[in-house]
Amino acid sequence: MNQSISAESATVYTGDTIQGTAVISYLNVNDLEPGKKYRFFFQGVQMGTGQHWYVPIVVAKGDREGKRISLTAGVHGDELSPVNAVQRIMANLDPAKMAGTAIAVYDLSRPAKEYTQRMWPTAQSGGSLIDLNRVWPGDEMGTNAPTRHAGILWNRLFKHNVDVALDYHTGATGGDFTMFIFADLRQPEIRQIAELFPIEQIKNDPGENGTLEMAFVKANVPVMTIEIGGARSYDMQKIAMAVEGSMNVFKHYKVIDGTIDRTSKEAGTFFGDTFETIRSTSGGYIELLVDLKDKVTSGQKVAIQRNSFGDIVAEYTATVTGEVATIARDALSEPGSRVMQILYDSADLKPDPETSHEPGDDY
Repeated sequence: MNQSISAESATVYTGDTIQGTAVISYLNVNDLEPGKKYRFFFQGVQMGTGQHWYVPIVVAKGDREGKRISLTAGVHGDELSPVNAVQRIMANLDPAKMAGTAIAVYDLSRPAKEYTQRMWPTAQSGGSLIDLNRVWPGDEMGTNAPTRHAGILWNRLFKHNVDVALDYHTGATGGDFTMFIFADLRQPEIRQIAELFPIEQIKNDPGENGTLEMAFVKANVPVMTIEIGGARSYDMQKIAMAVEGSMNVFKHYKVIDGTIDRTSKEAGTFFGDTFETIRSTSGGYIELLVDLKDKVTSGQKVAIQRNSFGDIVAEYTATVTGEVATIARDALSEPGSRVMQILYDSADLKPDPETSHEPGDDY
């Protein structure tokens, strides 16, 4: 991994194959013959024993020049609906009829995916868990393996091959999400493509440092984070919405032909710019009084909490008017655990200053 690289570097084949699939350590889509689909294993960071983690990628290169769109699924290891969604998108693409390129990158956090857990497990300092979506664009000489892995992928796969980026996620294990998009709607191009998705909610969000989304933002690549429900299983209804919206993006950029299907306008998408985050004040069992996408009003009771004897130890009330975006599916809740997030538009009302309004931690 110490060869000199630049945007003009050629695709590097290591000479290895895994289950008949070629291994590469650098991708330049300009090297690939047009009108074909390719699959590779991309050589990531080494394990402690010296073997590498390998990331599966599929490239559909059109027979004509056009936008290069990346589709990433698996930055967190417990996110499975994104994998199915991207597989379906790629299956819909015929390179012989495309103008442009689609680059699907699966299972970026390989060790986390092997255990279907959110964080990347490291052996360093006796063992720790690191969120791969807080270390982008990474550093090939960083102080831990996931930071180096992100740097390898950013420098050798993403930054010179991508014009538009769609990053697919889900809520964390133990929670659930609506069909949701985080997007910086201040950017006209990002707003335009976000509104192509026939989904439930969109949050006008500037992004968070360390996320793959923010790495693309800083590289001036239009990008959004797409949340497809909850972790560890397939949500087929939400997957279908993600696929429909993604295909609209390909049509919008003329990568493929066809008329735009349903968009946020037809779906009645709810827009907001702020979360009210409600957290447990006690330990105990949470009983939700609302569900995903329910509309709530300021002063409405949204959950109660009981101890093991069945006594009510806490009641939780919304202080804003909006829609439920995330909820805890785990009934047992420690103090400080997130119970739910309510999406609302800050222009509509002035929230209680004591309420937590941190960004979502699911992307």
